Amino acid sequence: MVRELTESERYQARYAHLLGETAKIAWSELQLFYAKGQVIKLNPSLDLVEAATRVSLNAEQTVSEWIGQGIVQKVEDSDAAQWFDASATLWAVVVSPWVLVQAEADRSDAGEPSV
Repeated sequence: MVRELTESERYQARYAHLLGETAKIAWSELQLFYAKGQVIKLNPSLDLVEAATRVSLNAEQTVSEWIGQGIVQKVEDSDAAQWFDASATLWAVVVSPWVLVQAEADRSDAGEPSV
């Protein structure tokens, strides 16, 4: 009989999967997603992979709090222009339909998942 995963096991498995999907990407490659309103910017205080994990697991309360605090938000035109002018490379991970990004200099190295 197959045992259902605990919440912690689901979180850790999703975190590990998304960690493997996280990569650097040029802003120029994300502009189509930006034009569709699908790019979400994360404050450097958040771990990109943890935030992606919470979004993918529909942790609505946590994500709503982050949005309310302004640490998760849609990319503004000023961000897009700055990244375009700088030919910026961002850390990104896809949690469909969203692409979550952090400026390369802002992202701390991903560590062990916290639950």
